Amino acid sequence: MIKRSLRQIAAMISAENDSSSYSDLMVEGVTIDSRKIATGNLFVPIIGDRVDGHKYVEESIQRGAAAALWQKGVPNPPMHLPILIVEDCLAALQELARKYRQELPVKVVGITGSNGKTTTKDMTAGLLSIQYKVQKTEGNFNNHIGLPLTVLSLNEDTEIAVLEMGMSGRGEIEFLTKLARPDAVVITNIGESHLLDLGSREGIAEAKLEILQGLKEGGLAVLNGDEPLLMERIQQSKGNVQIQTFGRSETNDVYPLEITQMEQGNSFKINTSHASFELPVLGTHNILNALASMLIAHHFSIPFEKMNAGLASIKLTNMRMELVEGKLGEKIINDAYNASPTSMTAAVELVSNLQGYEQKILVLGDMLELGPQEEQYHLQIGEALNANKIDYVFTYGSLAGHIARGAAAVLGEKRVLAFTDKAELIHELERRVNKNTLVLVKASRGMKLEEIVTSLQKK
Repeated sequence: MIKRSLRQIAAMISAENDSSSYSDLMVEGVTIDSRKIATGNLFVPIIGDRVDGHKYVEESIQRGAAAALWQKGVPNPPMHLPILIVEDCLAALQELARKYRQELPVKVVGITGSNGKTTTKDMTAGLLSIQYKVQKTEGNFNNHIGLPLTVLSLNEDTEIAVLEMGMSGRGEIEFLTKLARPDAVVITNIGESHLLDLGSREGIAEAKLEILQGLKEGGLAVLNGDEPLLMERIQQSKGNVQIQTFGRSETNDVYPLEITQMEQGNSFKINTSHASFELPVLGTHNILNALASMLIAHHFSIPFEKMNAGLASIKLTNMRMELVEGKLGEKIINDAYNASPTSMTAAVELVSNLQGYEQKILVLGDMLELGPQEEQYHLQIGEALNANKIDYVFTYGSLAGHIARGAAAVLGEKRVLAFTDKAELIHELERRVNKNTLVLVKASRGMKLEEIVTSLQKK
């Protein structure tokens, strides 16, 4: 993490007050959460919709923070304490991260996409760790606040940082990539997430391609070559960039061969190596995420033949195709972190094709931020189900009710149950499961369907 004197910090962010009496004070690490102060931290008070962090500046210093920022115009700055006055605290945090990044010799990999960016981040970090000291974005610290905090958490001897870049609208990825200055980037895919904000998949593709604007000259862009919206636009905006593609099609630089789906993951080969690979992650769609990660690792001189060691040790962020066991011995795929039509279709396909279960139940909730066609997207999920491979469908939420409507036309009304009360859904679901049941739980994050998984596990 960043370790600098207060004098150096003040210079990096152009502080406006005289802090010379504290200039030799050492700062170690940065936080915006007064509840998580560690000794030596710089506390950055952020003015939010509900809470103004300035209320906790004095308390933070009492609890061990070395210093704090203070936003110009906020009354009663505690001038008897080591504070740096700045025009805007959030902008100062971002500038501090930008300057720190410039001082580090670290290589940066930036990852974005509509689906799979967190999984790809985890896979990329795992593969690169075979040969390098690696740090990655933790949790969902992938926005205009989280990414600067992640950069400031980098150790000076970290060799490669794998940074996830999220967005909700135009210009956000551009801001993040210009701050991080990546040496290589990945765009996993273009889905339907953020249609509400961006209006079309074309708009989403253009927003994701903003990641190229911070890519270093001659850097590597790894793209999903099966996505025509990316491939059409990359020709217009690539500049001096290396391009490598992954996907199912044989027109890509890397594509999978001989895929075998197993209970705990997949085995596969690729067109560029004789080696066989084992991926301990459910879903054949995750093989594509692995291919993107493998291209990045190969770019950093890791041979394909050595990558099995990295794949075997991959630990994904929670609630992403996570296979857990319920109290009756039933198997539950917890994929409750997020959902879009693309990712939900892939998860349903996985469950449909898994063998060895007497009963398969889908528990599907609302997919959010899909724009004017949101009802149609939900209906299509239900209509696409295979009645011979799925036994019951439970839905939760008003939008998911359209999944139920589509599913009822395929499975029949007796095998489809729609709920707007989570407790009622859990009660009915617990009546139906047994040790030979496979349950998929998936919805957008705001639906909090992990509560259903927790209930099934409680003894």
